[in-house]
Amino acid sequence: MTQSPPDHPRLLVSLCTYNERENLPGMIREIHAVMPFAHVVVVDDNSPDGTGQLADEIAAGDARVRVLHRAGKQGLGTAILAGFRYAIEHDYELLINMDADFSHHPRHLPAMLECLSRVDVSIGSRYVAGGGVVGWNWWRHFMSRGINWYARLLLRLRTRDNSGSYRCYRVAKLRELDLTRFRAKGYAFQEEVLYRCRRIGCRFEETPIVFEDRRFGTSKINKREVYSALWVIFLLAIDSLRGVPVTLANDTKV
Repeated sequence: MTQSPPDHPRLLVSLCTYNERENLPGMIREIHAVMPFAHVVVVDDNSPDGTGQLADEIAAGDARVRVLHRAGKQGLGTAILAGFRYAIEHDYELLINMDADFSHHPRHLPAMLECLSRVDVSIGSRYVAGGGVVGWNWWRHFMSRGINWYARLLLRLRTRDNSGSYRCYRVAKLRELDLTRFRAKGYAFQEEVLYRCRRIGCRFEETPIVFEDRRFGTSKINKREVYSALWVIFLLAIDSLRGVPVTLANDTKV
């Protein structure tokens, strides 16, 4: 694997894909236009549209790109965890997770990376000054605001955007987490990982992003995912009230 320049951290960008063939080449190209030293891992869930095969073709011509093929659609949370494991196993210093459909634009990457000079997790936030959303109807706004309020209340999170996946993590902190204990398979993973990171003492900072609705394809979120997220967050809150410890990889309890 190619090495990052000595004045840059070893950075991995994780893109979880399912039917993103139209978006993927431009996304990788724009990531490298902003951060040419970044490595990219595409975690593909056997996309019927051939996203995985296209990712292989891109990787064959660019040593900075790797592809993880999964047997089928297993949920966004498990795909992000696969990216976590890859970053840990390959000794990266920082991991950025972002959507592959341009709703998370690469132009925000430098600001997110800069935050890691001060904190352990930086969050690309729609809900701080300077952030926002383009292209949503009132129902999407309502759902997003509601789930974020719910997560802050039940999980005692102080961050404002807890449901977005545009984040940069310090891999040393991810290494402390027992990744086998995560409850969420789908979109509730976003809130759960912040909850678990908070429990091990991570510091957070939000930096504004403008979330733009996807360029091609259709959104994967649906009412079933929303109900599942509400249930998982509720169960995590019960765990917290009962004093259930967060088990770390080194068997320490917190």
